[in-house]
Amino acid sequence: MSSRIAHLQLLAEYNRWMNDRVYSAASRLDPEELARDRGAFFGSILGTLNHLVVADTLWLRRFARHPRQWPQIAPVLQLPVPASLDAILFPTLAELRQHRGELDAWILEWTAALLDEDLDTPLHYTNSKGQPYCRELHGLLLHVFNHQTHHRGQVTTLLTQAGVDVGVTDLLVLLPELG
Repeated sequence: MSSRIAHLQLLAEYNRWMNDRVYSAASRLDPEELARDRGAFFGSILGTLNHLVVADTLWLRRFARHPRQWPQIAPVLQLPVPASLDAILFPTLAELRQHRGELDAWILEWTAALLDEDLDTPLHYTNSKGQPYCRELHGLLLHVFNHQTHHRGQVTTLLTQAGVDVGVTDLLVLLPELG
């Protein structure tokens, strides 16, 4: 396995681990607090978590149309296309968490199936405004994981401001200790 594949698999595992921590922390707030507009890019904690699901859904749909047509992410093509980046796909944390878990499982399975040569192949796609692009898959995957980290950082700040501690959030925790 190449170092790039191993790195992406680590990011997929970190993504799943952190989403689980964030959702566990968020579950300590009542629905009104989760939906309260806190002035973030996507308003509330629930709005920001929904945005991450929207963005991952859009990206996974693009990746599922790649010439390799990975079966691990094919189920995303059966999901409705989100209407906007700020769509509230799931109005409750429980529904959102269940769906987030499915997305994270698909991402983990998919990154385990990637081949190094896949990462160098171009992906032709259109953004949410219909503009066409063509970029290397590796860079796009790094963008998706970075996007997750960016908005999860916002959520952890919002949770902290609401009095909920997410705990350790460092990728360092998942890196093996070398004796």
